[in-house]
Amino acid sequence: MKNRVAKILAVSALALGATMTAANAGCEGRKTTGTVLGAGTGGVLGSVITHGSAVGIIGGAVVGGVAGHSIASDNCGHHYRHQGYYDRHHHWHHYASR
Repeated sequence: MKNRVAKILAVSALALGATMTAANAGCEGRKTTGTVLGAGTGGVLGSVITHGSAVGIIGGAVVGGVAGHSIASDNCGHHYRHQGYYDRHHHWHHYASR
């Protein structure tokens, strides 16, 4: 029982560390970082859940990699400055060029 609790705590710490690393990685290479961290975390979680089964490790790594890639690509969306405004009649007006 202690061994299982230790594994769960280790996986939780790894997942928290991976999340913090991905959050601080910035937008450069975010898809690659998310994929690698997701695959690593997914592989560890798959191993813990299936007690070291190769299918669990590979399945967890694949699912984690896909999820990490998807989350990372959405994490740093493009933030565009507004190039105009809507008036009270809901008509769009562009700002003048500087």
